[in-house]
Amino acid sequence: MPLALYPLALAVFAMGTSEFMLAGLLPGIAAGLDVGTGTAGALTSAFAAGMAVGAPLMAALARNRPGRSGLLVFVLVFAAAHVVGALTPSFAVLCATRVVAAFANAGFLAVAVTTAAALAGPDRRGRALAVLLSGTTVATVAGVPGGALLGTLLGWRAVFWAVAALCLPAALGILKGVPAGAGADAGGGPGLRAELARLRDPRLLATLLPAALVNAATFASFTFLAPVVTGTAGLGARWVPVVLVLFGAGSFAGVTAAGRLSDRRPGPLLAVGGPALAFGWPVLALSAGEPAALLVLVPALGALSFAVGSTLITRVLYAASGAPTMAGAYATAALNTGAATGPLLAAPALTGPAADLGPLWTSGLLMAAALLVAYPLRRSIVGTRDGGTGRSR
Repeated sequence: MPLALYPLALAVFAMGTSEFMLAGLLPGIAAGLDVGTGTAGALTSAFAAGMAVGAPLMAALARNRPGRSGLLVFVLVFAAAHVVGALTPSFAVLCATRVVAAFANAGFLAVAVTTAAALAGPDRRGRALAVLLSGTTVATVAGVPGGALLGTLLGWRAVFWAVAALCLPAALGILKGVPAGAGADAGGGPGLRAELARLRDPRLLATLLPAALVNAATFASFTFLAPVVTGTAGLGARWVPVVLVLFGAGSFAGVTAAGRLSDRRPGPLLAVGGPALAFGWPVLALSAGEPAALLVLVPALGALSFAVGSTLITRVLYAASGAPTMAGAYATAALNTGAATGPLLAAPALTGPAADLGPLWTSGLLMAAALLVAYPLRRSIVGTRDGGTGRSR
């Protein structure tokens, strides 16, 4: 893989840490800015909504700029938003910085996905995407627990400063490592209207919807794992970061495996991984009372979730190959639509007896919905190579 992919992965690591770190920082933010914890939770919703809306919008604005230039602008705006967030005494301003950071994150991912695919070549898009997404999975393994520890020791503002600092070597690596013309639309490609018209392609829609549903299933449970650990499993609060790290380690393994299989063997991976997830989330709900089962199933489900999810996103890139500057935006929007809606759908299930298991059952239902959508369209999903011609070399 080209070395230029690794500064992109570092930036994605910083952005992934920022996206997920609030779970451990909300009490401190609420106390520091004199708002309720529920109000502080709006910061998470603001970021997710900004990601989903920002991906196509930012990609459209950046499409006539060289990929390196767009990547630098987005990562520096992201860093600046965290500097302002670390300094502000106002919750409203902090919320605004989260929206700005989300737009910058979404724009960066949209351009980075397309740039990474261009750098890797037409037959290694899956492996390039795996390197890029490893930044997100490493964030769940190291960045989020590290941020929680730093926030405990030095306060939540220190975590915002740390995220901003991580962006600087990433920006330098992009400046030095990404070729000036990588991901650029030099005017010879299709116009924006033609790229947006790709959204009417049934083959692209057939891939986007299952991708969003799988990610919704993933985040429906990931967001609410802590109550399962401390409630049903009966483990102490100190086990929460351990379980999150296990999920992240499984996610990293899943993305890595998918990077080797999603280009050439997507069908078997999806045929095995999709039903396994639909079965695995309810199994976790039924066995979460046994700590040993929880500690085994959580990393396994993390691996399956990210293997299936990243494979579907790779298929989006193939299906949207006629939209070279917007393909990454479509993939990013699908991921974050799922990430935003999954927790919203799972939250009402946190009621009644064994309420902390409700999100796990919700994930099982979302995976069942993904299978129902994907099964009749499976040939379109796994056959989207070479611009959607149906050839799969």
